[in-house]
Amino acid sequence: MKAVYIKEFGGPENLEIRDVADPAKAVGNDAVVRVKAAGLNRADLLQRRGLYPPPSGYSPNIPGLEFAGEIEETGDSVRDLRKGDRVFGITAGDAQAEFLKIDHRLLTRIPDNLSFTDAAAVPEAFITAHDAVFTQGRLKGDETLLVHAVGSGVGLAALQLAKANGHRVIGTSRTAEKLARCREFGLDEGITVAGEPNFSDKVLAGNDGRGVDVILDLVGGAYFEQNLKSLALKGRLLLVGMTSGSTTQFNLGVALSKRLTIIGTVLRARSIEDKAAATDAFRIGVIPLLVSGAVRPTVDRVFGLQDVRAAHEYLESNESFGKVILEF
Repeated sequence: MKAVYIKEFGGPENLEIRDVADPAKAVGNDAVVRVKAAGLNRADLLQRRGLYPPPSGYSPNIPGLEFAGEIEETGDSVRDLRKGDRVFGITAGDAQAEFLKIDHRLLTRIPDNLSFTDAAAVPEAFITAHDAVFTQGRLKGDETLLVHAVGSGVGLAALQLAKANGHRVIGTSRTAEKLARCREFGLDEGITVAGEPNFSDKVLAGNDGRGVDVILDLVGGAYFEQNLKSLALKGRLLLVGMTSGSTTQFNLGVALSKRLTIIGTVLRARSIEDKAAATDAFRIGVIPLLVSGAVRPTVDRVFGLQDVRAAHEYLESNESFGKVILEF
């Protein structure tokens, strides 16, 4: 089969399309999926540089965390899927190849109103956002959500899910243009953050001075101190990304006095059982919204597999709004 292959760690020039061995035959709980499209994520850029290796059992040379395709075959323990079913899901790696072997518990049927390309833009963004904001962050009632990098794939998913559930959403971005586009998805307030982050005053002013209840932080270290200032009493901070760094200093007294909860989360390194639970929650909480059109995937640009280098360069440019997809 053909696969995106990292011939050595470094820049996009080290990517090529290579013939590699097909996955082993599906047994037990396994399914083999013929991949039709795969989402490109920043984790793939890091893996290409040698900075984010996959867990044991996955190739360090074949990236890919999300996919959409058709069931090719199933193991003898799989009862609810059959050859030809349209499915999408998350994996710890190897998704940017023509075939992928995966535990069937990480698969969900694609709604009829989504193409393979649209479906490939869903799993990583929406499962990550739903798990972080609702399962771990427990956003509820009339609470307010703040999303950093709101124009990213996960950011847009979180924005849409929160609005579909009746919440006020504040978002930050480095460009006013992306914030303007986010208003089409229901963004209540946008804050441009350029250079040294200083957004807490605007967050407080825009939320009656009490702060926000949940923050989804896709940026990392540089935003941490401002995040604590922005949170309301008993607020929850979800740490998902580290594009601005992985270290920070902060005043513990702020966290103690507000009784804050700080949660770090990642999908890739979790057990199959934990990922299956997140997939089940996605199936219950998100699939009906995709079917009704209350939320939708946001595909920014589509590249053919042979143009994977250009796709990496585009995602690294930070110009994308939503998801970048590779088609097979």
